[in-house]
Order: sequence, then structure tokens, then C-alpha cells
Amino acid sequence: MTRYTRSFLILIALLVIGPHILYPIFLMKVLCFALFACAFNLLLGYGGLLSFGHAAYFGMASYVCAHAAKIWGWPPELCILLGTSAAALLGLIFGALAIRRQGIYFAMITLALAQMIYFFALQAGFTGGEDGIQSVPRGNLFGVINLANDLALYHVVALIFLGGFWMIFRIVHSPFGQVLKAIRDNESRAISLGYRASQYKLLVFVLSAALAGLAGATKVIVFQLASLTDVHWMMSGEVILIVLVGGMGTILGPVVGAFVIVAMENYLAPLGAWVTVIQGLVFVVCVLLFRQGIVGLFQRHPARLKKST
Repeated sequence: MTRYTRSFLILIALLVIGPHILYPIFLMKVLCFALFACAFNLLLGYGGLLSFGHAAYFGMASYVCAHAAKIWGWPPELCILLGTSAAALLGLIFGALAIRRQGIYFAMITLALAQMIYFFALQAGFTGGEDGIQSVPRGNLFGVINLANDLALYHVVALIFLGGFWMIFRIVHSPFGQVLKAIRDNESRAISLGYRASQYKLLVFVLSAALAGLAGATKVIVFQLASLTDVHWMMSGEVILIVLVGGMGTILGPVVGAFVIVAMENYLAPLGAWVTVIQGLVFVVCVLLFRQGIVGLFQRHPARLKKST
């Protein structure tokens, strides 16, 4: 049994026993943000592309899913699929524009495009403006599973997360993933070997946007709300924080980071605005003391012990 297989089985076990220990709504929020962070980590950790506007895909999928569920009366599975498709289409358009530049220019283009989506959501009629789309019905999955039951919804969210997580794992460990890492490490060399770097970068951008949209659409079904918070630039900053705290370029890092950050937001909520200050301190400590993140630190520690012996 490989290390990754053991980790995957442990993750499944934790998801099974989780709702018997912690509040299901809290765990569903963790899973939604963990999937969002895994999607972003696919782009940054393995593609080497730093996006400051990933909230655009997360939030747009939220609005589309919420509108389809509340106004059109679609079932939740179609709403989530529609939201994910909208995020993928948006990622294709924005990615085609952004990948023409590299480094800080790429990051600033993604931020500018995401701000366009924010102001669109603020002004468009179907988004509800500052009020957002509230009281989104959860509905019945496939007409059978009543998602009004928190425990039933938790199992659906857990399956969605596992599906997205497994997909990212397969992408990273596929030939496509290996080429992607080669482009990240040395793009000029990869191009000299005959790989079309721009096509690989565009594909990973679309995949990351689609998975971020899947997380956003799932979050709407859980919390029955789509708001401007979902498309705000601070959401893009929060997912960067999650990935860096958990461990950029690691499979489980975004999951651990999501649990840490969401737990801080929930259990330190009585402190008010000080939560943001504490998160900033955590980020500074991670950057200064263990830049590889929590999971990266534990992965490298055994290797150092082997070298010392």
C-alpha cells in the first residue's frame, strides 16, 4: 500500500466519523473551502500560475447555481452542474487572456478580470445586488435524497469533495501533470522539448476554474445563499492563505489549511475583527518559519531524519 493510498483511506475514515464528532455544517464548510483550495493549488502548486482572481469562478458558480435553484426550480444536481459549467466557461475566456503574460502581470490581469465580475455581480439584476440570492432551496437530489437533512447533505458534499479530490490527484500524477510540473520548473526547456506550454497552462486554468466553481455551487446548496462575499477579492486572498498555510504543491495541504482557517473563523468569531489579525499572524509565521506549509513540514521532516542517520 502506497503512502497516497494510506492517506486517501485515512481521509475517507475521517469523513465518515467527522459528523459524529463535529457539527455537520462546519464540516461542510471545511469541505467546500478545501475543494476550492485544492483547485487553486492545482493551478499554483503544480502549474506555477499565481491567480489573484479565483473568487470570480467560485462566486459566479454560486450565483448561477442559486439562480437556477430558486428562480428556475431546477434540481440540485443540475444546478451544481450548471454552476460548474459556467465557471469552466469563464475560466476558458479569462485564461485565454491571462496566460499571454507571466509572473506579476499574469496575477494582476486575473485580479482585474475578477474585479469586473465583482462589479457585474453588484449591478446585474439576477444576482440580487448587495442582497445576493437568499433562501436558496436545497431540493431533492435525483428526486430521492432530501437535502434539507443536514446529515444527508453532508454525505453528498463529502462525495463531491472526494470526487474532486480524486480527480485532482489523478491529474497531478498523470503524464499531463508531469508535463505541467516541467513547465512550472522550466518553461523554456519544456518548450524546447516540443510541448505547447500555452495549451497546457490554459487547460489547467480551465480545470482549476471548473473545480473552484464546483466548490462554489456546492457551498450555495449548503448555506442557501449567494452573496458578493463569494466574488470579493478577499475570497481570492483567503484561498491563497489556505493553500500557503496547508502546504503549496502538496495533495493534502489545502485540506489541512482549509480546516485550520475555517476553524479559526468559527471558533474565534467572538473576537470580531481580531480574527483577521490572527490569520495575518499565522500567515507571517508560516512564511518565516515553514514556507512549505504544515503538510510540507511533516513530509520533509522524515526525509531530514533519514539524511541525518
